[in-house]
Amino acid sequence: MASETQAPGGREATGQLLAAAGEGEGGDTEPGMGPMREAALVAAKQAEETGGLGRLGRPIDRRSPFFIGMTGAAGVVVTITLVELVIKARSVLVLIGLALFIAAGLDPVVNWLTRHRVPRWAAVIAVLLGVLGIMAGFLAAAIPPLAAQTAKLIAELPTYAHTLQDHNSQLGRLNMKYHIEQRLSHLLATRGSSLVGGVLGAGALVLGALASTVAVLVLVVYFLAGMPRVKLFAYRLAPHSRRARVILIGDEIFTKVGGFVLGNVVTSVIAGLGTYLWMIAFGIPYPILLGLFVAIMDLIPVIGSTIGGAVVTLVSLTVSLPVAIATLAFYVGYRLAEDYLLVPRIMGSTVKVPAVVSLVAVLVGGTLLGIVGAFVAIPAAAALRLLLHEVAFRRLDRS
Repeated sequence: MASETQAPGGREATGQLLAAAGEGEGGDTEPGMGPMREAALVAAKQAEETGGLGRLGRPIDRRSPFFIGMTGAAGVVVTITLVELVIKARSVLVLIGLALFIAAGLDPVVNWLTRHRVPRWAAVIAVLLGVLGIMAGFLAAAIPPLAAQTAKLIAELPTYAHTLQDHNSQLGRLNMKYHIEQRLSHLLATRGSSLVGGVLGAGALVLGALASTVAVLVLVVYFLAGMPRVKLFAYRLAPHSRRARVILIGDEIFTKVGGFVLGNVVTSVIAGLGTYLWMIAFGIPYPILLGLFVAIMDLIPVIGSTIGGAVVTLVSLTVSLPVAIATLAFYVGYRLAEDYLLVPRIMGSTVKVPAVVSLVAVLVGGTLLGIVGAFVAIPAAAALRLLLHEVAFRRLDRS
């Protein structure tokens, strides 16, 4: 029916083409219009025979050099475009990936609460309130001493300025020898705008970090609330014939991520509590602040507790050199105990990543994505190891 309704329009258009490509003045056909007139006559004949839009022509030869070249060029353009998009959206993609990683790590806790007849929305809120409580505790412990030290420094600035003028003091003799006051004045006069720009840049960096933190928290809420649907969407991307195996491997990867995150939190709590008790025992200042700092740094595998221990050791120098040496020995012992006792017992059965692979993964992840890369490196290595054993090695063994 559709072809019959289209036939009159097709014949009318063909007649117009014949008239346009017809004979000119004197009965001669216009130059170059002969082939077009022949094509128009064939089109008119086919319209009469088929009553519609003619017959289908031969399909395009997909093996022709032109078609292969065009397809390859289109593939290259699409690939370059996708790579450019990923590079430009790298920071946003890292935040999304970090939020999904955290949500996958907290999902076992939410599932445990839901199995105990807690609604999922209430379980998500409870878990997030716990995370926010830890962050609030760190800020509450960090802000007062920082504010007190800043106020003390501002109050003692006139004393320092007077000491610089006193030639009998150690600081005054250093000022006479190295001209500290003149150098500071020259620095402020010549580089004042650069210093102000640096301060403003640091403020912008802090605001950017806060915005990123808020964005990650919001994404974690959405991912946690809709984690079953997120998994379902990811599994539907697999072919139906392989979907069951993809579900089994995917659930195992989510289990490894959740076990790593929860085990990492447990070891971090142990590191922070041990730091707090050690600092209380030896009278090292700011035990709550530095204990929370070590606990948060210990979330970064392999290198986190080492950095935290170095900071605490430097602070312990304000007490005495023997206390600093003892603190350094304490953190060396804790590092060994965490690697060979705590980690194998808490998450060794879940993650199953050798120590050498963990170290290499953390170094590579830190080089590629900084702290975020170091944080997600071990579960990513565990997932890659699982895929190699379950997919790649089995195919290689059968080949």
